[in-house]
Amino acid sequence: MISMSTFLVFAVTSLALVLVPGPNHLYIAARGIAQGRAAGLASAFGVETGTMVHIAAAAAGLSYVIARSATLFNVIKWAGVAYLFFLGIRALTRGQEPEAQEARPRPLRSIFMEGVVVNVLNPKVILFFLAFLPQFVRPEAGSVPLQIVVLGGTLLVIGLVSDIIYAAGAGALGSRLRNHSRALGYFSGVIYLGLGVVTALSGRAV
Repeated sequence: MISMSTFLVFAVTSLALVLVPGPNHLYIAARGIAQGRAAGLASAFGVETGTMVHIAAAAAGLSYVIARSATLFNVIKWAGVAYLFFLGIRALTRGQEPEAQEARPRPLRSIFMEGVVVNVLNPKVILFFLAFLPQFVRPEAGSVPLQIVVLGGTLLVIGLVSDIIYAAGAGALGSRLRNHSRALGYFSGVIYLGLGVVTALSGRAV
């Protein structure tokens, strides 16, 4: 099993990485500001459910296969780009709708699933699990898939705490800006489009 020293180094390193605001934080913040704390939390849990998919894929060795296959990697990458652009254009379009239609909140279940899809289709997360986790896996310590699950689960918990903080903060800010729903729609749209551009420009491990 993983030694305590290796686990502690991994946990501290993961915490340091999570503390740096990233695409997931921006996505969750955009959701929370646009529709409130509950929506931010739903997107946070959706994102981390997507992380569970990545953990399972890494444990099964799929992350390695995807990252080494240019075709598979690009399919996931551009699917993610297309989905983020779709979200961005939809948000911008809704920002032009009449106020009465614009104010209708989206179901939390829909927001949750959106978070799952955004994270599952994020190629940078695939590369993260491929490049980061293996540095702390020791074949001589036992089952490699089990070690990946333990380390990935630790990262998930740390990430979830961070996501919840962002969701709560964004929700509080959004409640103060609720009378400016059109501006919030434009803000969300710009964030999604920006994340799409970042994903499009992301490279592939060689």
